Amino acid sequence: MVVDQLAIPGLGDAPEGSTSEASARAFGEENRARLLDRYFSSAEAVSPENAWRHVYRLLLWIDRTTGLAHCYESDKCQPGRPWYARSLAFHVWSAEALGVGPGELDKHIDYLFRHATADLAHVAARNRARLLDTVSGQRRPYEGMGLPEPGEDPELESIITEVLAPFLAQRPSVAALRTLAERIYAHVGLENKRKNLVGEGFEDTVSGLLSRIPAIADTHTIRVRPLLHQVPGFRRPRANSKPRQVDLALVHEATGRRTLVSCKWSVRSDREEQFVSDFRDYAELEEAGEDFDYVLITNEFDPARLAAACEVRRQNSPLFSAVVHVNPAGPHAAYGAPVPPRGKGIGRALGHIESGRLVGLDGWLTEVAGR
Repeated sequence: MVVDQLAIPGLGDAPEGSTSEASARAFGEENRARLLDRYFSSAEAVSPENAWRHVYRLLLWIDRTTGLAHCYESDKCQPGRPWYARSLAFHVWSAEALGVGPGELDKHIDYLFRHATADLAHVAARNRARLLDTVSGQRRPYEGMGLPEPGEDPELESIITEVLAPFLAQRPSVAALRTLAERIYAHVGLENKRKNLVGEGFEDTVSGLLSRIPAIADTHTIRVRPLLHQVPGFRRPRANSKPRQVDLALVHEATGRRTLVSCKWSVRSDREEQFVSDFRDYAELEEAGEDFDYVLITNEFDPARLAAACEVRRQNSPLFSAVVHVNPAGPHAAYGAPVPPRGKGIGRALGHIESGRLVGLDGWLTEVAGR
């Protein structure tokens, strides 16, 4: 087995740098690999049956605007809208499936993001004193001119004090309010980085699962984000063309069977056309004259998008060899929420779940392990 991931020492051992550099390290590939190794070292042994639980413990998160496990676009899941009821149903199902109470779910999911942000906070705290010295020097020529302090936000501070005034014995100091404002902005800023971590983190997580199932790891070469021409049987593109990258590739060592995997936590509408375009490029660059599998792994909940992925075709065959959902029972629970009307595409998506066209991660991993 070959796995293109390397663990590194703790982020705290990295050299000092700017906030952006620290952020890049905290959410970067090397730190994700380190965090995945740490998680799997103490988690239950991976099997096809429990793989989805590992995915949700590592990557599923709470939407802070609803307080519920994220399953769909935040603006469409606000209270009063149909997807709020479906989010409630999914949240309850997730908690029950993971064996925790609905009010405790947040403590048992989102491992990668929570630990990456903790690493970033560690680096930021270590660099704070050095940064303060630098800032003091930069501001010294302007002392006494009443310039705003870094992090000062009178409007936010006013909101905080007005809301908390009935509960406070005295007004917080200016320094305390400034620190609180900075922490609020840091929290919001970190949350905006989530999509970057979830994107490649999903690829890393699926690779981590594959590499920890002996029946797969012992028989396959597993590559994360390889260039297409690094996969056996595919050639380099023309000199003036950009090299193509694949989210994940598996090659069966005995038979040479190749599987190109597109790992997409969600399937935006623009990605539907990208899937077809990607396959066309892969087919044009295939030079071994052999078929290859093209698989989509997703946690999408939009029924129309799931149905479209199952139904999209190339010539007379389905585009995807398999459409894999982390756990189809999740969308099934959401779609069963008592929200009239049921919503566009739900019947089609449920039909693909029932027929097996939309397969769970457990089923796909079992099939790969049995090759």
